[in-house]
Amino acid sequence: MRKIATLFVLGLLLTDCKNEKNSEETNAKTEIAENKSSGEMNAESTDIGIIPISHATAVFKWGDQVFYTDPVGGAEAFEGKAEADFILITDIHGDHMNAETLKALNLGKTKIIVPRAVQEKLPEELQSNLVVLNNGESRDLMGFSIKAIAMYNLPQSKDAMHVKGRGNGYVLERDGKRLYISGDTEDIPEMRNLQDIDIALVSMNLPYTMPVDQAADGVLAFKPKKIIPYHYRGKDGFADVEKFKSLVNEGDENIEVELMEWYPEKSN
Repeated sequence: MRKIATLFVLGLLLTDCKNEKNSEETNAKTEIAENKSSGEMNAESTDIGIIPISHATAVFKWGDQVFYTDPVGGAEAFEGKAEADFILITDIHGDHMNAETLKALNLGKTKIIVPRAVQEKLPEELQSNLVVLNNGESRDLMGFSIKAIAMYNLPQSKDAMHVKGRGNGYVLERDGKRLYISGDTEDIPEMRNLQDIDIALVSMNLPYTMPVDQAADGVLAFKPKKIIPYHYRGKDGFADVEKFKSLVNEGDENIEVELMEWYPEKSN
């Protein structure tokens, strides 16, 4: 009888151990699944979608946030597009800064990141929206780190179309991914010295910024994972972005060059 009782107790212990092991395995699988799901969500949050509007104007969708760059063209240019959570403006020229478009967008309290020179030219009714960043300064906003990068012509001169310190390029960082928007610049040291850029938008148009060969040299210096030429309409027409792509890939075939349609009038 004692032997039967002992066997009964051992059976209960073995059953409990087995149930505990199954419970631990289930919990571990659940934890792995939850971590995997979290990882996938984080990966999705780093995706960057870019909708070219025209020239320097674009709509960016990064994770759950939307921002515009240099909005011009009136509210109609943004019909059907998601509203901006914030806006970046690079310079005072009319293809980058347009107060009428900003007012037409009915921005409410939406923040507009600008250099000081832009802030000084925008009307009083927009001043409460403005966040001033000058070259080298940074600001955290809505989950992004935003840094103002110098943009200017070479050689530097007081009568240049883009003098150093007036306008901003921008580097945005979120979840370890980095985006560079050059603004109106030439192949300057501040661009060449950038590091770990995932996507870069670089201008190239004469006589306002730089030719395609100079732009390609600059890109090959800082080697972004992907480069998108933009702002390439110049005084005498459009820059040869196909040549730019060839020059970049001759120098480094691992850099992805994406050609987007920034000028709808070209295809009409």
